[in-house]
Amino acid sequence: MNAHLRTAVDLAARGVPVLPLRPGKLPAGNCRACRDNACGGRPNMKTPGTCTCPRPCHAWAAATTDPAVITGAAWSTAWKQAAAVAYHPGGIALTVVDLDHAEAVAWARRTLPATRTVPTTRGEHWIYQGAMVSVNAVRDGVDIKSTMVYARWLGPGTGTMTTLPGAVRALIVKKPSSVRSVTAPVPAGGGECRHRTPVYLERGIAMAEQRITAATSGVHATVYRTFLAVLSAHGRCGCLTDAHAARLFAAAQVRGESPRHCVDAWSNARTALGM
Repeated sequence: MNAHLRTAVDLAARGVPVLPLRPGKLPAGNCRACRDNACGGRPNMKTPGTCTCPRPCHAWAAATTDPAVITGAAWSTAWKQAAAVAYHPGGIALTVVDLDHAEAVAWARRTLPATRTVPTTRGEHWIYQGAMVSVNAVRDGVDIKSTMVYARWLGPGTGTMTTLPGAVRALIVKKPSSVRSVTAPVPAGGGECRHRTPVYLERGIAMAEQRITAATSGVHATVYRTFLAVLSAHGRCGCLTDAHAARLFAAAQVRGESPRHCVDAWSNARTALGM
C-alpha cells in the first residue's frame, strides 16, 4: 500500500470522502471508457458524466469513505499512478477558501475571520465549518471549494476551525447591488422531519444554490425546478427558514433573475406541492 493510498484509507476511516488525483491535480478515470471522456464528463474529467462503472467513477462525485471501493480493483491502478489525494469538502460540510498567492493570503488575513489554515504550494487553504456553493475566481487568486468540487488533501492544518461566515458566502455575489432582499412565505411545517442531522438540510440548500449558480441556459426553469425540489424535500416539516429561502433567491439573482420572478417561482412551486 503506497503513501497516497494509506492517507486515503486513514481519512476515510475518519469520515472524509476521498479520491485519487493523477498528475496535474486531475481526477483519475477508473475505467477505459471514462479515460477518454466517453461517459460525458467535462474536459479533464473534473465533473462526472453518466457512467455506471460504478456510478460515477471519477471527479468529485466519486469521493467515498467506503474502504472496499478505495482499496478495490477499480482504483488499484489509479492509486499506483496517483500524484495526490483529494477530498470532497461539501461532503463533510466544509468550505475551503483557496488562496493562490501571497496577495490573496494578505487579503484574507485583513478581511476574513481566522480559521484552520493549510499551506499550499503558492498560498493557503482556509477551511471553514459549513457548506456552500463552489465558485472559482471570486476575486483575484481566490476560489471557493465546497459542494460539487474536490480539493487536494495537504494535511490537517493548524488553528481552530471557524463556522462559515457571511463574509465568505458574500464572495459568490459578484454584483451585490443587484441582489435585493426579498421575502416569500416559508411553509409552517408540522409534518414528519426526515432530516437526520442539521448537516442534511444544510447540504440540500448548498446543493440547490450550486444547481442554480451553475445553470448556463434555461435559468427560469432551473430556478423553478430547484425551488420545487427544495420545498418537496424540506418544506413540510418546518425546518426550512426565511434564511434558507433568501440564500436560494440570492443565487437566482446572481444568475440574472428578478426578485419578482423569484417570488413567483417560489409561490408556484408551493402551489404545485399543495403547500
